[in-house]
Amino acid sequence: MRFESFSFAPEILRAISECGYQKMTPVQQEAIPAIRRGQDVLASAQTGTGKTAAFALPILQKMFDNPTETQRSNTRALILTPTRELASQIADNINDYSKYMEVSVLTIYGGVKLETQAQKLKRGADIIVATPGRLLEHLQACNLNLSNVDFMVLDEADRMLDMGFISDIQKIMQAVNKNRQNLLFSATFSSAVKKLANDMLVKPKLISVDSQNSTADTVSQVVYPVEQRRKRELLSELIGKKNWQQVLVFTATRDAADKLVKELNLDGITSAVVHGEKAQGNRRRALREFKEGKVRALVATEVAARGLDIQDLEYVVNYDLPFLAEDYVHRIGRTGRAGKSGVAISLVSREEERTLADIEKLIGKQLRRITVPGYEVGSRELLIKQIQKRRSFAKKQQREDNTGAQMIAEKNLGSRRVKVKNSSNKAPTKVKKIR
Repeated sequence: MRFESFSFAPEILRAISECGYQKMTPVQQEAIPAIRRGQDVLASAQTGTGKTAAFALPILQKMFDNPTETQRSNTRALILTPTRELASQIADNINDYSKYMEVSVLTIYGGVKLETQAQKLKRGADIIVATPGRLLEHLQACNLNLSNVDFMVLDEADRMLDMGFISDIQKIMQAVNKNRQNLLFSATFSSAVKKLANDMLVKPKLISVDSQNSTADTVSQVVYPVEQRRKRELLSELIGKKNWQQVLVFTATRDAADKLVKELNLDGITSAVVHGEKAQGNRRRALREFKEGKVRALVATEVAARGLDIQDLEYVVNYDLPFLAEDYVHRIGRTGRAGKSGVAISLVSREEERTLADIEKLIGKQLRRITVPGYEVGSRELLIKQIQKRRSFAKKQQREDNTGAQMIAEKNLGSRRVKVKNSSNKAPTKVKKIR
């Protein structure tokens, strides 16, 4: 189905045509009519399926149909997201969709001076895209009024709950106009998301276009078994020999990300890093240079797993597998977007095999293994036997040590008993009386 089928305003159709959009994705086909009818929506769809357009386009159309002047310290649409990156991405997309309309969009998140944002909020904005924590700060400082909100959107709701934003969200919901339209988008329908939906939504339209925790068919997934200590070496070889030009690499920790970037740069692979300890300006610059092709590898922690929209990104590498199997789905969702093909590579050490098994169980498929000559990993069964043998030997040694210690203790105890016995049989000393 094409966008023209839903009678969008010419200004909106022109803008989305310039974005390269032609056919609607499944979630867009189901969500757009419901939102335009004024229904609340609870939608579950995997990342990269066009969720932003699914809620932004009908909101823009309703604003176009019912124009109002922007009021100071007010907004008509509030969109909450878990991360700064996702907030910026959504705002950029909405600006693209509304480029031929008179619509103001404002992003509110941490890492920026509160006073600077407060000045912008006082001028008002038609659409505010915000992270919950920073928005709540402005609410408590009375920098904005949410009593005139017509549309409230929670994007990546499951991620926000995972990050502990439930209390902030509940406080924000209390401040928002009660007669609003609510839209909740989530990659998964956890029990926490369902509870939030029950508190927030009124007779919602339920949309689920993909099975939970499924991965896109456009993403080819492979595993490279490798020793942990040789991962960097293998990654450099794969990027170099296979001539990968744009690679998003995920590590487990910030320290690992910083170290990997230094080593890749030493290998001649231009790299940059994105994680929570980096200033917002540094993160934006790294992402911009990666998109422009100035940087070949972008190394990131989980903070970038959701919200990064990099056009035509072909390769995602799990340098370390994520702690949670569900996060694997979101990481590899950075590639294979909008129907385009992509490749997800996981470098898996023996210590990570159990996590890999959890991931395969979650997504319902076994991932193809590729062994690179020279990087072979020893047999897992042999490793287990060696570990069991070492444990058995250690237990035997412990038993022998305990037995030896017990014998020594008993010998010492026997010696003390003899001394005590001799002491008790000793004749009493006669005391000579002095006359």
